[in-house]
Amino acid sequence: MENVVHRQADEVAFGDTDASGWMHFPNIFRYVEAAEHAFLRDRGVLVFDRASGGWPRVKVSCDYQKPLQCGDRIEVRLAITRVGNSSVTWDFEVANAAGETAAFGSMTTVRVDHQGHPQAISAAERAALC
Repeated sequence: MENVVHRQADEVAFGDTDASGWMHFPNIFRYVEAAEHAFLRDRGVLVFDRASGGWPRVKVSCDYQKPLQCGDRIEVRLAITRVGNSSVTWDFEVANAAGETAAFGSMTTVRVDHQGHPQAISAAERAALC
């Protein structure tokens, strides 16, 4: 993946697997979201506040390449592919310990106020993202 802005190591938790012992498909987004939030916090960008709003997802997609099991070491890689007036489009990749892509995809988030209405990304937020 090109233009990686953040990398985050983690380990697949038992609670994120299903009865077969494999990671249940929607749980990949938990790790991607944790990496996204860590990146935003590191850059001093608000993640969420009841009075100020946040960045809900409005579109997500994911392709699964290799299964992950409880205890597998993973690395989430994030890249920002587009910053619009109020939205950010991210590409992500989740790699296993061997460096193989287990899943990849994209998501679009929108900066919203406390009532959920889109608002323009501030100059300070834009500078932190770019």
